[in-house]
Amino acid sequence: MASIVGFTFNPFYENTYLIYDRTGQCVIVDPGCYEQEEEDALVDTIRRKALKPVMLLNTHCHVDHVFGNKFVLDTWQIPLIIHKGELPVLEEVVNYAPTLGLYYKPSPKPDRFVEEGEVIAFGETRLQVILAPGHSPASICFYAEKDQFIVSGDVLFHNSVGRTDLPGGNAKTLYTSIQEKLLTLPDVTKVYPGHMQATTIGRERTQNPFLQVTASDW
Repeated sequence: MASIVGFTFNPFYENTYLIYDRTGQCVIVDPGCYEQEEEDALVDTIRRKALKPVMLLNTHCHVDHVFGNKFVLDTWQIPLIIHKGELPVLEEVVNYAPTLGLYYKPSPKPDRFVEEGEVIAFGETRLQVILAPGHSPASICFYAEKDQFIVSGDVLFHNSVGRTDLPGGNAKTLYTSIQEKLLTLPDVTKVYPGHMQATTIGRERTQNPFLQVTASDW
């Protein structure tokens, strides 16, 4: 059975996740560590739990989700995995981060690309890749069907959804992604979003104000 530890990092209050199981293998999802103490918190947790990182996964490549890519890859020498459609987003971060007054250590290039429906396997854990664009050109979510949870990146939040006013964003595409890819999952599925608190698919289906409309309203 997989377990999750979450951290809230950087000026954007981004959620970074460790997913691990009893084998001790783990993946790091969206390392947003920006300050030294945030890097230390990630390292200390991995050491305390005696975990072995085996992959770095990015749900998408906006700056707040990739601040820590270089640190993680330098520290553990593990492969970076993204969707190919996010590569231009990742490459652009180095150009716009300084305009926001942010210090950014450029992320290494991805080692591998994943596609819709692919299964990422480590230890005893299986994560299905769900392509859910709209917030960014090729956002992906990681769904653990057996363990009944999904890491949704900035696609779906508690009482909210991802913004669509950034380059590559599209409101109708995001709405379709959520309706057709996420809300079709079981109600009990726990949602670990890129910002804010965890929620469930059932709760967001019935109570999220952004989802109580039709596609034509977006």
